Amino acid sequence: MRINSAIQAAIDLTAGAAGGTACVVTGQPFDTAKVKMQTFPDMYKGIVDCFVKTYKQVGFRGFYKGTTPALVANIAENSVLFMCYGFCQQIVRRIVGVDRKTKLSDLQNAAAGSFASAFATLVLCPTELVKCRLQAMHEMQLSGKIIQGHNTVWSVVKGVIQKDGPLGFYRGLSSTLLREVPGYFFFFGGYELSRTFFASGRSKDELGPIPLLLSGGFGGSCLWIAVYPVDCVKSRIQVLSMAGKQAGFMGTFVTVVRTEGVLALYSGLKPTMIRAFLANGALFLAYEYSRKLMMKQMDSY
Repeated sequence: MRINSAIQAAIDLTAGAAGGTACVVTGQPFDTAKVKMQTFPDMYKGIVDCFVKTYKQVGFRGFYKGTTPALVANIAENSVLFMCYGFCQQIVRRIVGVDRKTKLSDLQNAAAGSFASAFATLVLCPTELVKCRLQAMHEMQLSGKIIQGHNTVWSVVKGVIQKDGPLGFYRGLSSTLLREVPGYFFFFGGYELSRTFFASGRSKDELGPIPLLLSGGFGGSCLWIAVYPVDCVKSRIQVLSMAGKQAGFMGTFVTVVRTEGVLALYSGLKPTMIRAFLANGALFLAYEYSRKLMMKQMDSY
């Protein structure tokens, strides 16, 4: 049975939401450590020091600061990403002049993922700004950059609207785009290459949970290795703009390199790589299995 494009888009969107949820549940503590270490690298000696200090100062809940906007961000981003991924695959098929049922190469899938990420950025940027600010709020107060912090999603949202208006949610949009578009080329490219490796001539659809987990983890690792410095600049723009006017991407990048050195752009890389493997493995596993389940249900009608 051939599924029409609207139903197919709804299936991809729902499967993407399932993947986004799995990603946050698995990786949130490591994401919190990443944002803290990126924004205030002088406060922490490494990942263990960051985890210990966060637990002592804020408790276990400190690792899950920003979970609500992180869930909204990941569900929204991955829903749009995977829905647009399906559409962008069809666009790539038209560009290369092949039938709509033809399997794309790993490189072509990577290009489709890169195109799709541009659309996902528009829903990701506002929610990620709120998430990053909540995660680094304690450090902003400790450093004296702000007098009183916002401890809830609503208080951060209200603060952004009062200070910058609705466009304030798009602080760091250019750096988010610079991260997402090339990053998702490596993300989908790494995932598809890894699936091809594990399939060894068989259909990729026959792969079990372990190869899917490893392939998702490999794709996530490829993304973060490729674009980590850009993400570091993005986090600083989104968090430090709470304290007043913050320079744009190039201004922030140059300031970090001049005052702290190139290695400062890699602060928090270790928790990011741990999170990238675990969270993206869970993301693709949840996405592929929920998508298969829904496709099977549709085929039975």
